[in-house]
This record gives sequence, C-alpha cells and structure tokens, in this order.
Amino acid sequence: MSQDATQRMPTATFIARLTVDVDAPLELGENAQGKRRFIAITGGQVCGERLNGVVLPGGGDWQTLRTDGVAELHARYFLETDSGERIEVENTGFRHGSAEVMQRLQRGESVAPNEYYFHTTPRFYTSSPDYAWLTRTIFIGAAERTRENVLIDLFAVN
Repeated sequence: MSQDATQRMPTATFIARLTVDVDAPLELGENAQGKRRFIAITGGQVCGERLNGVVLPGGGDWQTLRTDGVAELHARYFLETDSGERIEVENTGFRHGSAEVMQRLQRGESVAPNEYYFHTTPRFYTSSPDYAWLTRTIFIGAAERTRENVLIDLFAVN
C-alpha cells in the first residue's frame, strides 16, 4: 500500500428492522458438512424510514450446524412493501457462541444478542424502480434469534 493512500473506514446507515417469523426446524440429520435443517418463514414485518412492509410467508432458511459450533445460514424469502412492490431477499450469515449459549438458543430460551455472534449479508432483487437502490448497495444485518422469530437490523454500507 502506498504511503499516500488514505484508508477509508466504511460507515453504515440503519435502513429497517426485519421481524421474520419462523416455524419449528425440520431436521435432516448429520452429513459430512454437519447437521442440516430447514426452518420455514411464516411471515413478519419490515419497519424503517426507507423500507416498510411485510415478510411474505413461503420462504425458508437452510442451515448447516457445523461440528465447530458455527451455524451457517442461507435464507430466501420475499418482502412486500406498503406500496405493493415485491423484493426478493437472499440472506446468508453465521451464528455462533459458547456451547452453553447455543444450546439455550436451540431450546428456544431467551438469550441476549450480545452473548453470541449473529450477522448476515443480505442481498436484494426487485423489478421496482423505487427500490432499485437495494440492488446496488451492500448491506449487513445484525441479528437476534427469539423463540418465534429472527430480528434483523438492516444497515447499508456507505
């Protein structure tokens, strides 16, 4: 790196909170990659200054619970804005913590979000000109798992 180069620290702007309602996991069992399971998305809400609407039922989260304790997440679902526009979400991420914390989460117990790591990198697709900015922006999600849903605070990287 040149001594003249200026490092720029990315900043983030809050966009919305997604409350994604989920069903009980369907377990596939162990394979070479880890324990595989699927969690159906049953609905939810999106609330923010630039993005408001609902999470449509019908999506899901395909998970691999690795032997090192990391949960690899790959969710796909649709949002519908208050104006009726549809947005597809593809959201990948990692969740991990101490063995005790992860066991509590799997039992559906309440665990404070600062007790474990849970971040995602959502990507958006839409044909709506009003929401085209979603398709050309990088996002990060700070997430929390509750018994009934996943809360994702969505931030745009500036």
